[in-house]
Amino acid sequence: MTACSEPALTASAEIEVVYDREKLAEFGKTNPMGRPAQPAELAHAFVFLASDESRFVTGEVLGVTGGLLLA
Repeated sequence: MTACSEPALTASAEIEVVYDREKLAEFGKTNPMGRPAQPAELAHAFVFLASDESRFVTGEVLGVTGGLLLA
């Protein structure tokens, strides 16, 4: 069994290409923190799950969501 992460909406270069300016201005505002996550805010969760430190973590979903509830 493995564990996984469930990241929130994340600001990235790809998002800037996909969304027009109007949608980009609203991107992530529905998040309880009022903004999208930055990649650096998610990185530690991925590094943890890939490291030996998580060797006893199984079958878990690590929600790095900025306050959004996982359903």
